[in-house]
Amino acid sequence: MLRGLQIFEITLGSMAGALALMGAATAQDVKRTELGRSPVSGVEGKEIIVQLVEIPPGATSRRHFHNGEEVFYVLEGGMAQMPGKDMKERPAGEHGINQREVPHAGYTVTGDKPVKILSVYIVDKGKALQVPVP
Repeated sequence: MLRGLQIFEITLGSMAGALALMGAATAQDVKRTELGRSPVSGVEGKEIIVQLVEIPPGATSRRHFHNGEEVFYVLEGGMAQMPGKDMKERPAGEHGINQREVPHAGYTVTGDKPVKILSVYIVDKGKALQVPVP
């Protein structure tokens, strides 16, 4: 009986440690908050999605593309680094358009400030908003 209890305690302790590590790993994940979604008036099969994208220091915005266009505006800037390149500032006020199915991102936020981006997508309804690119 005592041996069974010891095994249970060891297992429970291991699970708690794993959960703590998982929490630490996800603390550095990119956070995407959907602020709104609506069909595009007069256009069958398209929708508009508005998101707040928050990339904390140390997190990577993985390379991906969208099944439609993305318009973005950097609300709060910071430093970012593409693999094999110098660090580059993503200043507040930076904006742009990512075209349909064109891979983008792939940078890691460096420094001590998160980067916050407001993104508006006009995409194919029912398809994945983001498609990862290796």
